[in-house]
Amino acid sequence: MPKPASLAAVSLGDVADLADFAQSRPHLPERIVERTRYRTIWISDVHLGTRGCNADMLVDFLDHVDSDTMYLVGDIVDGWRLRRKFYWPAAHNDVVWRLLRRAGRGTRMIFIPGNHDEAFRQFCGLDFGGIAIRRNAVHETADGRRLLVLHGDEFDAITLAHRWLAHVGDHAYTLLMAANRLVNAARRRMGMPYWSLSKHAKARVKNAVAFISRFEEIVAEAAGARGVDGVVCGHIHTAEMREIGGVAYYNDGDWVESATALVEHLDGRMEILHWADVIAGRERPAPLALAA
Repeated sequence: MPKPASLAAVSLGDVADLADFAQSRPHLPERIVERTRYRTIWISDVHLGTRGCNADMLVDFLDHVDSDTMYLVGDIVDGWRLRRKFYWPAAHNDVVWRLLRRAGRGTRMIFIPGNHDEAFRQFCGLDFGGIAIRRNAVHETADGRRLLVLHGDEFDAITLAHRWLAHVGDHAYTLLMAANRLVNAARRRMGMPYWSLSKHAKARVKNAVAFISRFEEIVAEAAGARGVDGVVCGHIHTAEMREIGGVAYYNDGDWVESATALVEHLDGRMEILHWADVIAGRERPAPLALAA
């Protein structure tokens, strides 16, 4: 596998080498469990290469679900952070290995690079190791709806017009995620489940709430102008399903704060999976049966 630290100048050979990486062995072998099957899975904003990435939870997710199609909706690898400081533990390799193995087993995989892994945008239109790299895509659901799939940074005025400010915000976000890790380390020692400090903070900051709402409206409006029935995006780390002006808006969330994925059931029904809650429910002892 090409060193992730080279993301600032990813070459065609580096990307092609990913197919060989799929033939190696992961640090943590795949779990042999019964998998829940979906028609389609969307994940984004994994931010591999950062300490905030919940790679262990994502590995668990990938070992428990399967699908005909899977979309990687941007910011899978954090090139911004890797350019500043190299960080790549074994669990991050395990995520990449599982994604490539999934493609090798026949899952249709579409990778739509985001702003943090924008180095891969130069390869849009090409396929590597069974993964199609696209700038955006249109997905047709089982019930016949057409959904535009894109990362979403195209509609972030701060990222587009003031790139330096986006990087300042990224530093502030790094500090918040460091606090998030400390809080959850303490919660684990007390036997408590994962809880997102950053998600809690965003929900209570008026400006953040207003930005998220406006972002959702702009993305839905742009999708409507394209003549599709809905849109799936990531970017703002806020999982959501709602209708805006007659357009279905879906955001698959992230694997830094919320550990969420968007899934399409076999009948076309859409659902957001909160994987920290799934793990907590799995580990919670079953209630004792009452005596007759």
